[in-house]
Amino acid sequence: MTPTMTILYVESPRTSAAFYAQLFGLEPVETSDTFALFALPGGLVLGLWSRHTVEPRALALGGGCELAIRAPSPETVDALHAQWQTQEVSMLQPPQDMEFGRTFTATDPDGHRIRVFTPPAS
Repeated sequence: MTPTMTILYVESPRTSAAFYAQLFGLEPVETSDTFALFALPGGLVLGLWSRHTVEPRALALGGGCELAIRAPSPETVDALHAQWQTQEVSMLQPPQDMEFGRTFTATDPDGHRIRVFTPPAS
């Protein structure tokens, strides 16, 4: 078995869908008042479910995990950070080198963490 979908519980699926459409440069394949769905190029499916309608009720909200995006190079990490800043994406961590590579961390409108990283060169 292979996990193929991540679901984030959000205040407004339409607002979150607009945020991720801008971030990813692609439109959701489904959008409603209670749910939005992205089919990402790498095969992952990202669902955005209204925290008000999810069953059973979700107790944890944004910030408890990270959506990690692997970039092809340190330069791409820096370029994405600069691009997202022009889009007024909220940043938690500027680009920096850590033991696992170059990285920065942003948040979506609900406080879900988005980490962009690239492993160090071997």
